[in-house]
Amino acid sequence: MSNDDPQMIRLDQFLKAHAVVGTGGQAKLLIQDGQVLVNGEVETRRRRQLHEGDVVQYEDQQLTVEFDSH
Repeated sequence: MSNDDPQMIRLDQFLKAHAVVGTGGQAKLLIQDGQVLVNGEVETRRRRQLHEGDVVQYEDQQLTVEFDSH
């Protein structure tokens, strides 16, 4: 098994892709303000790489990172 997992997405991109925010700028502000949790811990790095199975929380939304396996 390789550690080179090509299936990753940045936290700010993930929030935008799931319509939690409308823009990358909004994502940046929420993340830097400590309003977003990754796997139950506050995450302030918007470029944090998310992997399959990571859980992202913002307010009452909880999203699990999943990738389509074609």
